[in-house]
Amino acid sequence: MVVLFFFLLYLSIYKLILIILLNIIMLDEFDLFKDFLRQQKLRWTPQRKMILQSFLSFDGHVDIESLHKRIREQDPSIGIATLYRTLKLLVDCDVVEAHSFHDGKKSYERKFHVRHHDHLICTRCGKTIEFEHPLIEKYQVEICEEYGFTLKSHKMELMGTCEDCGKK
Repeated sequence: MVVLFFFLLYLSIYKLILIILLNIIMLDEFDLFKDFLRQQKLRWTPQRKMILQSFLSFDGHVDIESLHKRIREQDPSIGIATLYRTLKLLVDCDVVEAHSFHDGKKSYERKFHVRHHDHLICTRCGKTIEFEHPLIEKYQVEICEEYGFTLKSHKMELMGTCEDCGKK
């Protein structure tokens, strides 16, 4: 148990140092995406730049329809297929995370410079609430230790009814 605790503490400190170093050298999503595209021998296009800019202008989770609507306001020539392909590239380069929450529809959220969090998902309206709680993290460590399990990552999604839907 003590070994696992110190290992997770080490990982947390390592992540913090990495984030500080990334901030010092001023990397952002654009730098990461451009570098990823270069490694994949793909081009940094005005369309990809606009899609990333539009995506980053949202707070929290973004569904494809909302993102497409905002992009079409700026450039009606960018189609849904270009948007899907670019989002896949953003997911592949770890700048964006894709989720399939309510009714199987995908939503996307920033992954770079975002703290770990879990989700409450309303099964009626699809509202997603992000939260974090230190006891959840602590219990995960204890459970993994009890079963001799090495934790790499986790994702918690609690399904239920939000306060607004509960009043209806």
